[in-house]
Amino acid sequence: MSQTRIDKRFAALKREGRAGLVIFITAGDPDYDTSLAILKELPKAGADIVELGMPFSDPMADGPAIQASSQRALKAGQTMAKTLRMVRDFRAGDQTTPLVLMGYYNPIYVYPVDRFVADAAEAGADGLIVVDMPPEEDAELRPAASAAGLNFIRLATPTTDAKRLPAVLANTSGFVYYVSIAGITGTAAPDLRDVKAHVERLKAHTDLPIAVGFGVKTEAQVSAIGGLAEGVVVGSALVTAIAQSLDGKGQASSATKPQVIDFVKRLASALHHPAEAEAV
Repeated sequence: MSQTRIDKRFAALKREGRAGLVIFITAGDPDYDTSLAILKELPKAGADIVELGMPFSDPMADGPAIQASSQRALKAGQTMAKTLRMVRDFRAGDQTTPLVLMGYYNPIYVYPVDRFVADAAEAGADGLIVVDMPPEEDAELRPAASAAGLNFIRLATPTTDAKRLPAVLANTSGFVYYVSIAGITGTAAPDLRDVKAHVERLKAHTDLPIAVGFGVKTEAQVSAIGGLAEGVVVGSALVTAIAQSLDGKGQASSATKPQVIDFVKRLASALHHPAEAEAV
């Protein structure tokens, strides 16, 4: 596979001497237009990589915040076709920011697979994270995705032992997503000592960048983890900010986009000015 936007971005971050901010939002939450407006602003606010969630009715690895965001998006009429259209709309104005589609296999399978891979690549996606597709069962998707130039990014967890790790790292590209807690998204805070030990263990087995996510919510956490890994992922806290900005009918308000973008700016500042963030 030739060098992707993800590869180029991590190379640039290495030259800058800092970790990258990876921001997750759910496509279509709370509605298509608001979600697209937020998506387009994320790079300007300091997001180095964007993970765009593909809404699904049963996101079993996600906590209440992201589950609710999927439900809001689906209720507003978000479909896989609209999610890929959102990627295309984003890419029309941004040719450099890496965008990763993250979610579950069922919506991809239904789309179906070959058409999804072709449409995702054509739209301008750079990678896939499919959380419920283990290495032993990825033959239906991973080879086709890789052939289309999409990075196939896998998750490593605190329970990924030495026997399991080679299978997780095999055919992984772009970066490795380290899940910093044992459990679902957004339900606990990562233990920095454990994160440090596991990231060091991963680095002994791969040259790929490591991005740490699940449970990262504050500027201080972003700053601290940014000193341990090449990327820091924030998701549940962002979709919570969206939820808190909605009006009494659950619709986007005038505060929705500014509130979310301001939060991203503060997180980005924590990576650029870690000493200040430690005091937050």
